[in-house]
Amino acid sequence: MLLSKYSFGIGDRFAQQGKSLLQALIDAKKQGLDITPVWNKSHREHQIVGTEPADVRTEADSAVTELGWDAPYHVDADHIGLENVDLFIDASDFFTIDVADFIGKPADPQDIDDFVQKHKSLCGTLQIEGLDEPVEITKDQIINTARNFLSAIKQAEKIYRHIENKKGHDNFITEISMDETTEPQPPLEMLFILAAIADCNIPAQTIAPKFTGSFYKGIDYVGDPQRFGRQFEQMLAIISYAVEHFSLPKNLKLSVHSGSDKFSIYPVINRALKKFDAGLHIKTAGTTWLEEFIGLALAGSDGFQMVKQIYSRALERFDELAAPYASVINIQKDKLPTPQTVNAWTSEQFAAALKHDLSCPNYDPNFRQLLHVAYKIAAEIKTDYLNALQKYEKIVAPCVTENIYKRHIKPVFI
Repeated sequence: MLLSKYSFGIGDRFAQQGKSLLQALIDAKKQGLDITPVWNKSHREHQIVGTEPADVRTEADSAVTELGWDAPYHVDADHIGLENVDLFIDASDFFTIDVADFIGKPADPQDIDDFVQKHKSLCGTLQIEGLDEPVEITKDQIINTARNFLSAIKQAEKIYRHIENKKGHDNFITEISMDETTEPQPPLEMLFILAAIADCNIPAQTIAPKFTGSFYKGIDYVGDPQRFGRQFEQMLAIISYAVEHFSLPKNLKLSVHSGSDKFSIYPVINRALKKFDAGLHIKTAGTTWLEEFIGLALAGSDGFQMVKQIYSRALERFDELAAPYASVINIQKDKLPTPQTVNAWTSEQFAAALKHDLSCPNYDPNFRQLLHVAYKIAAEIKTDYLNALQKYEKIVAPCVTENIYKRHIKPVFI
């Protein structure tokens, strides 16, 4: 099972926007751009919303059937580990193996020595096509990378073999995820991470490193876009070299997690993909839930009343909602509008504060981030929330489609 050159992770908290999301990929296809949709949902999200992996498969299959999609599509077991992977075996054909927690854990000394012996021939000056200058590699660098990452790759191997035993060889797509850690992986370290993946015979088709800068949920990239661009291009060059020299899958490509709303780096990514003729997997998630919220606000009436009430409850339960996402949000709590202020807004003012439009003076990134993690409140009134989505589908659905196609797919890929 091979993943196409371009693929797009589409998240949907409440499994109601399958058709709206797929429509964005159909719109791209009409422009001659083939992008494979990958429905993704993590174990944490399933627990909060009260869904199961099979619900994601049902949503994807239904959307594909109803809209007549005749190209590949996949369902991703997002950020799984050995403790929860079995929940996703039947429903998923794409597995994001998250080993970030194992980075820095001690590896077996013999494994480290074996790795160094196998790859010490790379020591010295190495010319990699696509890099501006040759890189100098020392034995100490190989040792340090092995000490820091070998335990994580060994864990990835264990999880991969478990999935392979359950699903069979070549019946699923493998991604290795290292993004949810504190420090970015320098490109040279990525060279030896890929070597370790190859040594373990893991046929990874995408890899998600921790990039420079901050990828907070629901808001723009925080950091220097040009610095990110240099690192991104270096990673593309390293992957191309590793594919050839370590016999990794030919379609191995970078994966950008928390990729939604990172508008300032989309042009940089776009140029790099064209420069290297490279593929990309980019994951989006909570942006769909926020577009539902915007649609309900614009619907007015009971839809607008519901979203205001959810915001008020979210503010009361700020610490509870923010805690699971502490490393990927950056909310200035003292700058959040009070419930009284929000209750005085019109539906248009509410939508303007929430919609990620940097040119709008009413856009509020703190307001947006809190609502990004507030879907637990909607899950607690799930029946009423789902009824509202169905009632105002004609308003909500275009918000979802336009956001993915015009504000994400076009600047990244076209």
